[in-house]
Amino acid sequence: MTGNVLRYGVYLPPFGPFGDPRALVDLAERAEAAGWDGVFLWDHLVHDDLPVVDSWTTLAAMAQASTSIRIGPMVTPLARRRPWVVARQAATLSRLSGGRLILGTGLGSDESGDFSRFGEPTDIGTRASRYDEGLEILDAVWSARPYRHSGEHYQVSLPAGTPISDPIPVWVACSTAHQNVIRRAARQDGIFPNADGRTPSPEEIAELISTLHRAGLSPERLFDVAVAGNASPAWDEPPKVDVVALAEAGMTWWMESLIHFDPLELSLKIVDAGPPRP
Repeated sequence: MTGNVLRYGVYLPPFGPFGDPRALVDLAERAEAAGWDGVFLWDHLVHDDLPVVDSWTTLAAMAQASTSIRIGPMVTPLARRRPWVVARQAATLSRLSGGRLILGTGLGSDESGDFSRFGEPTDIGTRASRYDEGLEILDAVWSARPYRHSGEHYQVSLPAGTPISDPIPVWVACSTAHQNVIRRAARQDGIFPNADGRTPSPEEIAELISTLHRAGLSPERLFDVAVAGNASPAWDEPPKVDVVALAEAGMTWWMESLIHFDPLELSLKIVDAGPPRP
């Protein structure tokens, strides 16, 4: 992972107090002014009776309202999306933002009914299979090479076209270090371990990176490792997270997690305080 530097992002859901796209655009502007390196949105369809906004539409507005911060869905579940549509959306957003998009991807969760409420398969095997096919299709659409795919879930036939101008980094979110997950991540540009809302320890991050190397990830290749949690001293009860130790273990992005059950005023206070740099 030669050449990587530590960056700081804001990571938040698009519902509850963030269920207004105007509030999220304002937050992105404030994050850029305060020195954050990125703002990333969860991608959900429903959440109980809370207001929910579309992450992709909001990210486009955030792209127009900013000039330097990285943006992206963190994460978009390919298993419940048409991957060729995601490919076009991502290419458009990347161009709109001047190449600032990071595409976070994952299996998705049915915790709030994003799959089951719409008759989508919820079993992990089907979701994983769709995910893997979707990643392959993304790459084919972006490369614009002639492409035919006849898979378990998708049928695609594409002529040659025009490749995207800005490479789009793809991260893989995971809740386990299962060998299939590790192999999937090692072929992409980053990994986002996000199990049970718990911040991994430096030892766990170091072991995860070693596992990725054993799965074929070259130590010389640029590769991001994102870790979410709370480290800002601006919280009412400042948390104790050793960001320095996590960075020394191989973390390249710290994602300050803002949650929908916190008041919007508190979240804006965290954003305005800037990144929790050592």
